[in-house]
Order: sequence, then structure tokens, then C-alpha cells
Amino acid sequence: MAFKVLLTDYEFENLKYEEEVFAESGIDIEFIKAQCKTEDEVIEQAKYADAILNQYAPVSRRVIESLEHTKIISRYGVGVNTIDLNAAKEKGITVANVPDYGMEEVSNHALALLLAWARKVTILNNEVKKGNWDFKASVPIHRFNEQTVGVLGLGRIPRRFIEKVKPLGFKTAAYDPFVSEEDMAAAGVQKMELDEIIRESDFLSVHVPLIDETYHLINEERLNQMKQNAVIINTARGPIIDEKALAHALENNIIAGAALDVTENEPISLDSPLLKMDNVIITPHSAWYSEEAMIELRQKAAKNIVHVLSGEKTPYALT
Repeated sequence: MAFKVLLTDYEFENLKYEEEVFAESGIDIEFIKAQCKTEDEVIEQAKYADAILNQYAPVSRRVIESLEHTKIISRYGVGVNTIDLNAAKEKGITVANVPDYGMEEVSNHALALLLAWARKVTILNNEVKKGNWDFKASVPIHRFNEQTVGVLGLGRIPRRFIEKVKPLGFKTAAYDPFVSEEDMAAAGVQKMELDEIIRESDFLSVHVPLIDETYHLINEERLNQMKQNAVIINTARGPIIDEKALAHALENNIIAGAALDVTENEPISLDSPLLKMDNVIITPHSAWYSEEAMIELRQKAAKNIVHVLSGEKTPYALT
């Protein structure tokens, strides 16, 4: 009897990479494609699934408790905030992600946002298009070696980001309660506590996962602690930053700017005050993207399922 693999939802034009992985696996797989939006739709579709491939549809505790045959839930991407990990662990279901597919892309995007702000490229571009040919629109700009780039989190992506930042001359620091001072020193990064890095960073790049402890980690209190010239960069998850507090801080010159690839709600509401601010750069959750990264993501997410259905352990198992 064929294993039933449910794809809860997807936004790809075709599913050829997933289908190739399953076809080459040597396992008899029935690949069921759905476009679920709600818990009820996932419950209905996943009733007999041996494996679930997930993009954005909610795989909540209620969904997981309804599963009768599922051995693995594999998610496209690094974050697994669509899936209740505790419920899956209690039920003995493997949850896996693809943590390394976009390491180059996201670190490059964070670097691009940093450089665009450090040299005020977007501000100058907008001024020239308005007819203002004057470098003073960018005042002040400081030398890189006079500034500190701080990162929140020191996983794969921020480590790669720092490797790219350091040759430019920036001083670097990191906050990660799970990484030792010795490990950070080996990476050439100064370890700081959260309040310290908030106060000391000229550019603060967010790379922590979205969990209960990091929801609104950057809030009004912490924004008020930042330097007035500070810029916050977020290529992680939108809800890590309290957007209302961020808009207030930007409107009142508490900090200098923001560069966001993610927002609290996506797509961002067209009436968001952030869209009207010249000191904000926003890109549409595109940091992960390159053609090569997209293919790697889809293949590895499908291979997670093949490993488990073959009786093996996937190297990307989280539970």
C-alpha cells in the first residue's frame, strides 16, 4: 500500500522537484496536493496522511491530535512557527525543517540592507529623483570602522553575516544566551547581554527564531534604550519587533531607521505608517530567495519525508 504524503499548501507554479524526489526514492508514495488555509481544512485532508509537507497552513495542537498515521511533518523553511512542536513531540511525530538552504541568501540580504543604510543609498536615490542633487541629504554618514554591528542570535545565518561584515571594518557583537563567550571569541565576535547590545549597536540585525520568548523582543522599552542614530534590520520574523512601538520610535527620532524584510502581518497593510517613512526600507520577505535556494529548499523538505518513511532519521529532525 502506498504511503500518503499530504502537501497542506503551496505557492509554487509546479511541484516537479518534490515529485522527482519521491519518484527517485524507491518508495510507493501517493502525493496529495491541497491548498488548506484553516485548521479544519488541514484536519480533513490529513486524516489518513503518513507524512505532511507544510508551507503556511496551521498545524496546531488540534490538528496534530487528530492525526492517526502521520510519522513526520516537514516544513519548507527554517522557522516552524506554523507547527506545534510540543504536541508533535507528545504524539511521537518527527518535525523537520530545512535550516541551511538560504544561509547565503539571507546573510547577503541582511548585508545589502546594512550597506544601503550605512551609505544611505535609498535616501539619496529618493532625493535625486525629487531633483535634489546634494550629498547633504545623507548627513551624517560615518566610517564603518567607527560603528558596531550587533546581531541577535548566532546561528548559521548570523555567523555567515558576520563573516561578510567583518572585512568591511565594522566592529561586531552578538547576543545569544545559548552560545558561550569562548565560541563567540573563536568567531571573532564580542559577546554582549541583551540590554548591552541594544545600547551599543549602531546597526542591530535580528536573527532569532520566533518563539514565545522572542515575541516583541524589540519593544518600546528596548527601542528607547537604542542610540538615536541606530538602525534595526530584520530578516528573521516580523513579530519579533513590536511594529507600533517601532513606528513611534521612528516618527519621534528615537532611532534613525529600519530595514525590514519581514513584518508582523504579511503582506504589510497598505495603511501602515512604515510605508510612508523615508527612513524605512521594506522588502517583501524575499531574503531567502534565489533560484538555487528555492530548489534546495523543496528538495530537502521532500527528502526529510523520504528519510522517515524509509525508517531512517532525517538530519534535520527537531523532535
